[in-house]
Amino acid sequence: MKKKIYRNSKLIKRIALVLGAIAVLFIGYQAYIYFRGNFFTPSGETVYIYIHEHATLDDVVKQIEKKTKPRDINSFIRLAKTEGYPTKIRTGRYAISNGMTNHKLLSNLKKHIQAPVSLKFNNIRTKAQLAGRLSKQLMADSLTLLSVLNDSLADEKMGFTPETVVAMFIPNTYDMLWDITPAQFIKRMHHEYEEFWTEERKQKAKKANLTPVQVTTLASIIEEETNHKADKPIVAGLYMNRLRIGMPLQSCPTIKFALNDFSLKRITGVHLRVQSPYNTYKNPGLPPGPIRIPSIESIDAVLDFKPNNYLYMCAKETLNGEHYFAATWAEHKRNADRYAAMMNKRGIH
Repeated sequence: MKKKIYRNSKLIKRIALVLGAIAVLFIGYQAYIYFRGNFFTPSGETVYIYIHEHATLDDVVKQIEKKTKPRDINSFIRLAKTEGYPTKIRTGRYAISNGMTNHKLLSNLKKHIQAPVSLKFNNIRTKAQLAGRLSKQLMADSLTLLSVLNDSLADEKMGFTPETVVAMFIPNTYDMLWDITPAQFIKRMHHEYEEFWTEERKQKAKKANLTPVQVTTLASIIEEETNHKADKPIVAGLYMNRLRIGMPLQSCPTIKFALNDFSLKRITGVHLRVQSPYNTYKNPGLPPGPIRIPSIESIDAVLDFKPNNYLYMCAKETLNGEHYFAATWAEHKRNADRYAAMMNKRGIH
């Protein structure tokens, strides 16, 4: 009887050892799948997946398979389901580095650890263009962004109007989360605007008898007038002279903006008749707001404008962005005649 009990005890121990070994192997295999490299990118570079609202696990997996070459996508799916990820999917832009493990990717997805975008915007003329450019870099769509920009009450709280709100956007590179909400984005841009307008810049604006928004508005006109850096402070000084004596700015780019036709090569008398507060041939002073988002270079050109006695300018017939400047109408007329002759010769009407 004792021998039988002994034999049974040994059998139980052997079974326990075998089961223990199997358990260790199973756990080891699971850990291997969990922590081994599973996602490999075509050229070893880091790729990104973008998860929108209401995305499913299938949507996430499709992006992963499109952007990487998984060793075993099913192991990721099993792990994701085991950890309840399908009910915890969060929006965002997520990086997948070459050789990334299931554990690391799933951890980032669950904890909302995103890879920020480097947001850029420049060469923007209208709010619609701005909203479109932003929507290509952020999750928010252009119509929602445009609606936020046109919210007069929200604009007023920040010191702007729908006509001047573009002055808040300083062209630069900004790191931010792809799924930032439109409201959060506007808040961030307002913070960047306040950071840009240092006490030194504010004092320069005050000395020129301009507000920061007026500086930006004038800078927007100057940037449309010339792309020649050396000319910008001179053009700014010219327009300051006109503002000082109450002379209309008579800027052709404001006519293009008023007509919403930026393809115009030549402004004629027909165009000058447009009824618009942006028509600086009819209305003295600055237009209601910027006619584009000017560069920092153009803003600083206004703040550091070059004092001069010029009242007129005309593009050079070389069309290289440089201008002739004049203090008298007679001198300007000669410059304008040269320019007109060149335009006629090229058949630009």
